[in-house]
Amino acid sequence: MTAVSTETGYTARHLSVLEGLEAVRKRPGMYIGSTDSRGLMHCLWEIVDNAVDEALAGFCRRIEVELFPDGSIEVRDDGRGIPVDIEPKSGLAGVELVYTKLHAGGKFGGGSYGASGGLHGVGASVVNALSARLDVEVDRDGRVHEISFRRGVPGIFDGDGPTAKFKKKSGLRDGGALRTRATGTRVRWWLDKQIFLPDAEVSLDELHVRARQTAFLVPGLTIAVRDSRLEQVVEDEFRFEGGISEFTEFLSRDEAVCDVMRLQGSGHFHETVPVLDEQGHMTSTEVERELTVDVAVRWGKGYETTVRSFVNVIATPKGGTHISGFERALARTINEQLRETRLLKNGDDPVTKEDILEGLTAVVTVRVPEPQFEGQTKEVLGTSAAARIVAHVVSRELKQLFASTKRAHKLQLRAVLEKIVAAAKARIAAREHRDNQRRKSALENSALPAKLVDCRSDDVDRSELFIVEGDSALGTARAARDSEFQALLPIRGKILNVQKASVADMLKNAECAAIIQVIGAGSGRGFDLDAARYGKVILMADADVDGAHIRCLLLTLFHRYMRPMIEAGRVFAAVPPLHRIEVTNPGRGKDKYIYTYSDAELLKVLRDLERRGKRWKDPIQRYKGLGEMDADQLAETTMEPRHRTLRRVRIEDAETAEQIFALLMGSDVAPRREFIVGSAAEVDRDAIDA
Repeated sequence: MTAVSTETGYTARHLSVLEGLEAVRKRPGMYIGSTDSRGLMHCLWEIVDNAVDEALAGFCRRIEVELFPDGSIEVRDDGRGIPVDIEPKSGLAGVELVYTKLHAGGKFGGGSYGASGGLHGVGASVVNALSARLDVEVDRDGRVHEISFRRGVPGIFDGDGPTAKFKKKSGLRDGGALRTRATGTRVRWWLDKQIFLPDAEVSLDELHVRARQTAFLVPGLTIAVRDSRLEQVVEDEFRFEGGISEFTEFLSRDEAVCDVMRLQGSGHFHETVPVLDEQGHMTSTEVERELTVDVAVRWGKGYETTVRSFVNVIATPKGGTHISGFERALARTINEQLRETRLLKNGDDPVTKEDILEGLTAVVTVRVPEPQFEGQTKEVLGTSAAARIVAHVVSRELKQLFASTKRAHKLQLRAVLEKIVAAAKARIAAREHRDNQRRKSALENSALPAKLVDCRSDDVDRSELFIVEGDSALGTARAARDSEFQALLPIRGKILNVQKASVADMLKNAECAAIIQVIGAGSGRGFDLDAARYGKVILMADADVDGAHIRCLLLTLFHRYMRPMIEAGRVFAAVPPLHRIEVTNPGRGKDKYIYTYSDAELLKVLRDLERRGKRWKDPIQRYKGLGEMDADQLAETTMEPRHRTLRRVRIEDAETAEQIFALLMGSDVAPRREFIVGSAAEVDRDAIDA
């Protein structure tokens, strides 16, 4: 056996043991994910979730969260209050035990909580370990019980804030008697700047989203949020009685195909877990668990899918076994119903999960004691039995709904099935279109439309595609363009309104298909921005009402099927002039022709010319369309990069843009009529070209 030198070898003195909360401070990422704003928010959720667990148990009806100017955060609840009596094995008060010992709490073995968000017993103690100061006040047994900590160590602060003088001291302090028999817990903490990054801060928007979400998931619970960090204090309260049905309606943005449907049930499973026996020893014991399932689903006429999943009101954004069971049951049950109703024939392929999820808004919640998560951040549920139980409940409840004899239910569910079949057909059509339109190279594609006037350059960043209204304008634009990098694609008048049409109808439309084909990056979910053949797409239409309508229709096509082009800032609208003023005495070095782009600008320019003693030729030319310009005029005003004006089309808020497009271009007439009637008074009648 070869001896190992202890001078350079690996010996016991190289080992270190992290006890208690030292491990949390040494490796905070293991417990809260990161030390930036995301980790800070995770600390806040740990404390809030403890209060929510009291609400789930039926003992808390109000939670308050307040953000203070000094960077501290306080969470208050009217639950039972953390236990203040002495825990026999440790000799510590319940509050001190919870905030100083990892894996200590009332959520093990099914004792105090049937279902809770916290399950590892490390949330409160982790927040305490990562705080420069943490104060806890518990209202219980008619008195106020107080305790403070500095970086996880109990003691007494001589003053306010985390920088006050501190003295180590274990045990609770008596804060005096209560006037009422009220109970509750108040926790205020200052995050440790030695741990967290300097720019870590609480996001009020994220706090509002989480508070609203939790209020939906726990009907009857009020969550108040108060931001005192600025002079203008912001206060909001969230309370909902409708539960996840109301949550699903809130998340839905499109027109409904069916009402919200609730799928509820439960199931049992067995698992082996360590449980404390009467002697205080951890013994592996097989226990029976009950997992309750509550799902709300609603299909709309849109194309987006929104599925939110929760375990004991804790969001699982990355899904897990409960989502696997939900999706599996949906796919199996829907395909069975499609076969029974003969919407799918024997030779047809089954619809896919993507077809079923199109337009679906769903909230999937399960409640189970001690769920198994992947990591402390609880983003993925790992309890294997959840997949089987959720699948069984969802399949059983859906079949009962489809078997309903109520006329309203039958009509709505039939509409859902027809929408899913239409989505499958559109997917197949889109795939065929995408496969057929794939070009072998950026410039060599025999399938490109014959009416495309392409450019010579293959530099995508430099190239520009002008979508031109009408053949007359195309002739002028062809002479005005720089053929090195400017391509032209003419369209005939107003294209198909794709907000109302199906994907299949859009693909059959010659103008829409030509635009998608020329850009060369596909459409819809398969759109590949990197494959686009042009760096800029410029919509060039007349400066009149019809031109504005054509631009709107084109933008609807881009917004719905080629949205990444807009999001990347690669779609523009050309700004052609409306008038041309010919100055008869311009003076040396001055422009003879002046272009204006609105009636207001025309009046301003004429007043300025009159003031300077300049004369102009009457009548002033008003362009009725791009075809009235000669090539030099079009190049100078609209196409030459050095002189033209382009308006970049942006999507600052995709959801708001989607709502506006649906209002103005959708199939629902009533909201559009209401908008037109309500806005009629704001129309400038003199501007109407009639």
